[in-house]
Amino acid sequence: MTAAGDRAVVMTEKDAVKLAPWASDLPGARVLTQRIVWESGRDEVEMRISEAVGKVKGPLAPVVAEYERRAARYWKLAVEEVDAGTRRGSQDSEAVMTAEAGRLLARVPDELELIALTRGGKEMGSEELSGYLQERALRSAAGVAFVIGGAHGLAQDVLTKARRRLSLSAMTLPHEVARLVLAEQLYRAGTIARGEPYHKG
Repeated sequence: MTAAGDRAVVMTEKDAVKLAPWASDLPGARVLTQRIVWESGRDEVEMRISEAVGKVKGPLAPVVAEYERRAARYWKLAVEEVDAGTRRGSQDSEAVMTAEAGRLLARVPDELELIALTRGGKEMGSEELSGYLQERALRSAAGVAFVIGGAHGLAQDVLTKARRRLSLSAMTLPHEVARLVLAEQLYRAGTIARGEPYHKG
């Protein structure tokens, strides 16, 4: 859940039912007939996207930028674009992933919950993702860092450190597409939290 200015933010009834038992412990929260109204200033839960291949180029670049701009209306969003650190065309996939892992982990503060984007991770629906982010916001928990690997995926060091492993698809996605899907889902999660009409279920 997020809030802008001093406006009250009303959760959907479905999410409110899940969080209602905790509402009495949440600062600024009030329960009104199975709805939680949270009165607060700007949401300060940090949302970070760390990507191992650098800037998105080509026709997807403006689309990714647009969805990241939209997502930033709802979350305190930061994007880290990290170079692989190996020569282009290297055939040693382990060396590439190890170099990327070192650069990625160096950019993720220890207090953030690290979420590794990997094909073997857990699938999460849009409403479930929104509920997870809302719960962290309500509990004033530290933010989250979504980590996207390069062409070879994420090294075991990153997967081991990750608190969660999230799959955007069972199919292999180019890193630009993965970043676009993630940005759109963060934007969608924000609209779900505010009860805005973008998400159609």
